[in-house]
Amino acid sequence: MLTELRISNFGVIEQLAVRFGSGFIVLTGETGAGKSLLIDAVTLLVGGRASVDQIRAQAEEADLEAAFVLPPDHPILRLLQSKEFSHPGETDIVVRRVISRTGRNRTYLNGNLCPVHLLEELGGALVDVHGQHEQQSLLSASAQLESLDAFGRLQTLRQDYQVAYRAWQERVDELATVSTQIVQRREREDLLRFQFQELADTAVEAGEDARLEQERPRLMHSQQLGDLSDQLHQLLYAGDQGVLSLLASGRKLLAKMETIDPTTVEWMRVVDDAVVPLRDLADQVRHYRDQVEANPARLMEIEQRLDRLHRLSKKYGGSVDAMLALHESLRIQLAQLDTAETQLEDLARAVDDGARRVGELAGRLSRKRVEAAKKLMMQVTKELSALRMERTHFGVEVVPLTGATTYAQTGQDSVEFVFSANPGEPLKPLAKVASGGELSRVMLALKTVLAESDRVPVLIFDEVDAGVGGAVAEVMGTRLRDLSRHHQVLCVTHLPQVGSQAHAHYLVEKQVRQQRTVTQVRLLTEREREEEVARMLAGVTVTKSARAAAAEMIGGAKERRARSD
Repeated sequence: MLTELRISNFGVIEQLAVRFGSGFIVLTGETGAGKSLLIDAVTLLVGGRASVDQIRAQAEEADLEAAFVLPPDHPILRLLQSKEFSHPGETDIVVRRVISRTGRNRTYLNGNLCPVHLLEELGGALVDVHGQHEQQSLLSASAQLESLDAFGRLQTLRQDYQVAYRAWQERVDELATVSTQIVQRREREDLLRFQFQELADTAVEAGEDARLEQERPRLMHSQQLGDLSDQLHQLLYAGDQGVLSLLASGRKLLAKMETIDPTTVEWMRVVDDAVVPLRDLADQVRHYRDQVEANPARLMEIEQRLDRLHRLSKKYGGSVDAMLALHESLRIQLAQLDTAETQLEDLARAVDDGARRVGELAGRLSRKRVEAAKKLMMQVTKELSALRMERTHFGVEVVPLTGATTYAQTGQDSVEFVFSANPGEPLKPLAKVASGGELSRVMLALKTVLAESDRVPVLIFDEVDAGVGGAVAEVMGTRLRDLSRHHQVLCVTHLPQVGSQAHAHYLVEKQVRQQRTVTQVRLLTEREREEEVARMLAGVTVTKSARAAAAEMIGGAKERRARSD
């Protein structure tokens, strides 16, 4: 429910703070006092269109703020948590909107900046505003379908349908995608097979180009490498002047020195440590020398192989690794083509099975909707009769979808509320044929019937009782009060029959301060309330009989409320 509303510099409102409780709340006051400004402020706070004309004269900004508290299981709280504007366990929502003459408007949700479109998304589920010319809910086709499903308690069946519908659509999309891919691959099949075979015939191996690049210079310079390795071997191991021979002579000298001076023993170790790796090196050089040979045929083979790899790499990705990756990809694509018919048949069967499941659930949903539509029509008609609209006709049409789309996310039906104000006139869409007063009463009847299934916590009625009076006004007041069992109901009214039924009564009045008009709102005491209802009954001059009638009306409403509660 709406617990608090704060307004600054909005129209004729300079500063205003109002707290609200639950139940049926009325706001009354003289024409032009600013009652509708309160409704306009709430409308802006749930995503309505803002204008600089709404800012109070001589002020730079209008500042609006509202606090709501919701049931712990309300879907709005889950939405806010998913968008990180609320935490689990929190049930309060604070919305603030600042309208600036500079155009730099700001919107806040629970203290954090948020886009206006998020308020619009929340608004329809948080507050429902009804006025003579701006009944927003229950006039769109989607809202009417939602209302019918909620009234018929069809949410579980509809969820089952939606799960089946989404699964079916996924299979349909997958079939279309795979079909397109296969057609495209079929068109390129000869090219794919040529590329695959060319890479297969080449038999590329990972790292092959690097190995060949390493082998090629040895073959190109085999003569020079042989001469150099032979010279190196001679230097290390051949004759008395070889390095190893010289080290052997040096070792003999050190052995003699050691017998004289034991401190030279470490020098002997140095020589020994040098001899072992040099002897190994000499053996490796000899082996290398023996292996090096001129092989023009092998060199030509390497040159040809590297040239082929180079040409293919330029054609197929720029490297051996890219060619290997492409070869594997081509293998997979060709394998898929080989199994394409089987894959398509499997997907087609899945699509057919999904369509049958969707059709079965859509049919059940349609039948349930038709049953619910009859009950809704009967109950709304009964409510309209109580509101003295016995000659009007209300209907709920459940019509199969036409055109290319047989099924939609919500089923195979469109739902529309239709209305006829006069006997003999055809039923037409509600939004197009009902007058302002008629539409107000139809909306009240609908809200009364849908009260238990409607999850919108706050209902606001802005002078929807205009043009009615007497017994009809009393019935409207009773219905509004009954609605407050399931919603918080705020109503701007000029009718004493409505005002007398409220749980709380607020007076909106204008005052002049420092030559400026300001609007204030205050909760009336019981005595003040009787005086206000008397004024609504009598007009300018409030008589004793008007006060007595007001007291009787309020007392009677309390007694009826006590009996019904």
